Amino acid sequence: MSRNDSGGLLTHVDKTGRVKMVDVGEKEVTSRRARARGEVLMAEETLRLIRQGSLEKGDVITTARLAGIMAAKRTPDLIPLCHPLLLSHVEVEILPKSDPSRLEITAEVRCEGRTGVEMEALTAVAAAALTVYDMVKAADRSLVISNILLLEKTGGRSGPWRRV
Repeated sequence: MSRNDSGGLLTHVDKTGRVKMVDVGEKEVTSRRARARGEVLMAEETLRLIRQGSLEKGDVITTARLAGIMAAKRTPDLIPLCHPLLLSHVEVEILPKSDPSRLEITAEVRCEGRTGVEMEALTAVAAAALTVYDMVKAADRSLVISNILLLEKTGGRSGPWRRV
């Protein structure tokens, strides 16, 4: 098995260096939870239009929330080595923020399973951000999707982890 830059094992690489899906069959079923965050930076006027609901394509925040939820459920269809999971909860929150003008996107995903839900939470954030971009690009070409990251995860052998 190959080692990553910090000396840990790369779990998706076999001893010959080929990619593989991790065998989780022997792992214990535990409660798994992950939270991720990202943001879409934009012009002040664009944020004002979103808050007012004045954009031609409709309700940006509701549409992006739904896209994030749907994407979390479809993560194994998008990320080749992810296991299909029976998700018990997906929540996507999108909050308008000022200074700088942006939408802050947070996703929380939970399941009872043998592998974590970090990728589902990150995928939810990414899809929600891309949906914002798609709905707003006609009004603001300067949009920037930024800072998509894992905030925390719980469950499994490695235990809890939280970004400090």
